[in-house]
Amino acid sequence: MSVGERVSDPVGVSEVVSITRDLIRIDTSNYGGGRAVGESRAADLVERLLGEVGIVCERFEAEPGRTNLVARWPGRDRTLPGLLLHGHLDVVPVDAAAWTVDPFGGEIADGMLWGRGAVDMKNMVAMIVASVRRMVTAGEQPERDVVLAFFADEEAGCVLGSQWMVEHHPEQFAGVRDAISEGGGYSVTLGERADTRAYLLNTGEKGVLWLRLTAHGAAGHASLASQDSAIVKLAAAVGRIGALDWPVSFTETTTHLFQRLRELTGASSELSPFELAALVGPSASRLRAGLQNVANVTMISGGYKENVIPESATATVDARFLPGQRDEVIARIREAAGEGVDVEVQLELIAMESPNDGELVSVIEAVIERHDPGATVLPHLIPGGTDAKALSRLGITGYGFIPLRLPADFDFPGMFHGVDERVPLDALDFGCAVLTDIIRSV
Repeated sequence: MSVGERVSDPVGVSEVVSITRDLIRIDTSNYGGGRAVGESRAADLVERLLGEVGIVCERFEAEPGRTNLVARWPGRDRTLPGLLLHGHLDVVPVDAAAWTVDPFGGEIADGMLWGRGAVDMKNMVAMIVASVRRMVTAGEQPERDVVLAFFADEEAGCVLGSQWMVEHHPEQFAGVRDAISEGGGYSVTLGERADTRAYLLNTGEKGVLWLRLTAHGAAGHASLASQDSAIVKLAAAVGRIGALDWPVSFTETTTHLFQRLRELTGASSELSPFELAALVGPSASRLRAGLQNVANVTMISGGYKENVIPESATATVDARFLPGQRDEVIARIREAAGEGVDVEVQLELIAMESPNDGELVSVIEAVIERHDPGATVLPHLIPGGTDAKALSRLGITGYGFIPLRLPADFDFPGMFHGVDERVPLDALDFGCAVLTDIIRSV
């Protein structure tokens, strides 16, 4: 691909663009397994920017450098339930050689800001900070308490971030009822009508199971015929798991979503759910993923010498399950793995759904109507997981809504953890204006 004229330090960009760019330039790569660059430098920047307008942050670390940052912005009526705005400061690693630009350069080209975290999710962190700074500078105060949280370790299961904070510092979220973070909010264009735009509100998340498969067999010399090979057992198990046929299953979220899609597009009732999902363009894969369980083999390991038959071999399965179907998914994977293959849960994150209506949803719908007249808001069950899972243990109802108005042909889902991750500058400005309006309206 070709990239137009690049501007490393543009003059006159908005504050939200500038903050996003500065955050991208801080490498906070999280490699998993406890290996991470660390979030502390990004936390330093956020703490300084909020401190400049009088918002005092507290720092919490499960391990040195793995910083979680929390601040409480007092509202006019502190008897009202609070609102939590949260994001994570870490990003997934990159293969810099595959990128067109420096992934941590924060470069601007072709009307977009490029770099790791532009989409997931330093854009939202910047929107939160810029919105708060804008309102405080203008002398505004929210109606209710607004808690601001910036977590570590989301990209490795939230263990040192939101999970640790919920377990060790739940008092930081006292009084909070609803939360807004990642997983939705971006626009999709429905069908071929460019004037029909919808914003996907994340009201549900699939659960996550990272499973370790271990096959056992007889070790021996590779010059002899093997009757009990761990690697052969594992290969057969992996093949069976990969071939599992997961049926379509609707939840409350996806039932409402696909009903509204048919109404808005006028699609024939004969269209299958998968065909109907195609009407949202590049986001079709994310909508389809919310219709069924998924189990993918992501890693395989076995053997330590060319002429040695190993006694064991392992594989990792990443399973994403719909709300209420956790036990069924594990049972099917165990059955497919077969005899001689152990299945152990390495990490588990719950599946969850939030109501499709209520006070906060109504506010979001009204704000979108003001900023993008004629557009609608649709519930969305995301295939991944966010910090909202951990926070739900405190009774906090989570919604994913990073408001971004996007071109109809922009493959936004492909930006998540992708090469050449980028976001349109005007989408960042739109999102900051929308988020500011939401804060004012709740």
